[in-house]
Amino acid sequence: MGSESAVTAVTHVLPYLVAAYVFLVGCYGLATSRNLIHAVGCLAVCQSATYVLLLAVGYRDGGTAPVFSDIRPGSRPVVDPVVQALTLTDVVVGATVTALLLALTVQIAKRHGTVDPDELRELRG
Repeated sequence: MGSESAVTAVTHVLPYLVAAYVFLVGCYGLATSRNLIHAVGCLAVCQSATYVLLLAVGYRDGGTAPVFSDIRPGSRPVVDPVVQALTLTDVVVGATVTALLLALTVQIAKRHGTVDPDELRELRG
């Protein structure tokens, strides 16, 4: 009995640990990046940690899609559609931010001839 509850406890915490790990890997890459394109990619990795976190929050054991056309409400567990909508919105916003940052990186490369943040002295305050 004790080992089953330990396995259940690990499976409930595992998605949160994965989200934290992915976020920390992205932050490490962002902090050590010597290339603006690499930094944008690391920022996208940080953003993907929020997808895992939102999906972990919205998960329900045995839950199905919240469509009640064939059954009456309350007869079976369903997942929260708000969390699914937030995750989809997060994906769209993440893709938009990544595209904008990559476009800015292309403009910086055209104007300054480099994507190394250390060589961009004109941008320092």
